[in-house]
Amino acid sequence: MTHAARPGPVSEPQDLSAEERNDDAATPAVWVDVASRPALAEKGRMIVKTNGKQILLLDAGDTVYACNNRCPHEGFPLMEGTVADSCVLTCDWHNWKFDLSSGETLVGGDSLRPYPVSIEGDRILIDVADPPADRQIRKALDSLHESFERHEYDRMAREIARLMKAGGDPAEAVRAAIHWTADKFEFGATHALAAAPDWMALADHFKTAGADEETALAPLVEIVGHFCWDTLRWGHFPYPDAVADTFDAAALETAIEAEDHATAFAQVRAGLATGDPVGALDGPLSRAAVAHYQDFGHSLIYVLKTRELIERLGADVAEPLYLMLTRALLYASREDLIPEFRGYAAARAAWDETLAKGAGTETPDPETLRKSGVDKAMAQVVASAADTDALYDALLTAAAGQFLRADTAGMARWDRSVSQNFNWLDFTHALTFANAGRLQGARHPEIMPAVLLQIACFLGRNVGYVDETVEEAEWHVDAPESFLRDALDGTIDHGIAEYIISCHHVKLLTALVSERTDQPGRSWDAPALAAANRFLSSPLKRRHVRRTARQALAFVAAEG
Repeated sequence: MTHAARPGPVSEPQDLSAEERNDDAATPAVWVDVASRPALAEKGRMIVKTNGKQILLLDAGDTVYACNNRCPHEGFPLMEGTVADSCVLTCDWHNWKFDLSSGETLVGGDSLRPYPVSIEGDRILIDVADPPADRQIRKALDSLHESFERHEYDRMAREIARLMKAGGDPAEAVRAAIHWTADKFEFGATHALAAAPDWMALADHFKTAGADEETALAPLVEIVGHFCWDTLRWGHFPYPDAVADTFDAAALETAIEAEDHATAFAQVRAGLATGDPVGALDGPLSRAAVAHYQDFGHSLIYVLKTRELIERLGADVAEPLYLMLTRALLYASREDLIPEFRGYAAARAAWDETLAKGAGTETPDPETLRKSGVDKAMAQVVASAADTDALYDALLTAAAGQFLRADTAGMARWDRSVSQNFNWLDFTHALTFANAGRLQGARHPEIMPAVLLQIACFLGRNVGYVDETVEEAEWHVDAPESFLRDALDGTIDHGIAEYIISCHHVKLLTALVSERTDQPGRSWDAPALAAANRFLSSPLKRRHVRRTARQALAFVAAEG
């Protein structure tokens, strides 16, 4: 039977008392008669099922406790647990402990839900009313935040699932993760930002396909987990609070070039205050990202992905994302200042001079580009500068050809110097950078010369690490659409321990889908798909024990 709300339950719940719940008229207490008090006293504990819930009743002498029977950790039955000191319940599967008087989790993570109890004569009544949805959502987010302390990946999944069950927007977990971690990125944005919109796009893909709920949840757990992992146990590194009087795009670019943190952040905050942060900041940050061949192409990728995340999640995340992005640009390594790429500045100047003379009309040759060193590749780009579309296709075809022929045997060698270390990601980045360059270049055409020359830099740095014996026919993809669909499906259960690797899978596949959708039937299509096929089919050696030891000894011996 069901009774009206009543005051003074014997046991107060951990999260919300019946009285607190009744502050919200939409969620009155729902008292249900579930058992006989003498029967419980005789047995000591029993399970009752009501309103779709499986509830454990425990007799502690003067007090009756009621809680979920399923342990919030992995669902094992608390009916089989151990009670100590009358009010501490232990789940004996993993030793999680709960204070029955408050519901607090003493050992473990997720909290146990208790239920208010009232005794009426010899009958036991419990209040099975659920807390208001907004409180359930808030509690799930609070518990999700707690999971960041130890990177409890499975708990993150459970808390986002609880948020979803309460009717909350699962993307709110991503927004919260961005805010929680923004000032913990000491050197600015990482791949956690770069992969987030691609994981969200994957979730949308599965929703459109009518897939199961877990395919919508899994990408969000990857995003949240990655933000947590990249800031795990880091301190806080606050951003300057000053705001420039007026936003000046040129001043922002100058400050980043000069590595002037105070001025750069003041300008970014002024851009945020314009009411259109993407409109204000996307252009100057794109230009700053390609002012040098820098940070292995990450800078421009991060600019694009920041824009995409704001478009997906809303203006609420613009401030933390643009602050961490700006910090990454300020700290970016400028590789065009090292000997291998020192010709970049001259090549960029030569581009403008060539077009001013009406030259730059040579037809670009992908095979020549694929086999050229840095300076030669950049010279060919300048010679073909008049037709940027043809040049982009040739560069992407060359990059796909190198990616296909990545020297996997060389990746595993232990007898090379540090300067010769390389892996698959050296090749995937050429494609993901090219995709970011094309998309941002369409918005800001002035950056395209730098984008194309920097793709040439990728080609030049990778030319010594290819295996010419690899044949495209061996890895040719006969059914591209089904291949990409299967590859995307596989990312949901990738089984890769490191976020840095799994995120490159989803980034690469997203870039390929983007390129093929926007530019179907191009010369790079077949080799790019074959390269992706080989990449996804090949192991990636991540820990080089012997090589690390050898290189450490060589370094120490030579350092004087």
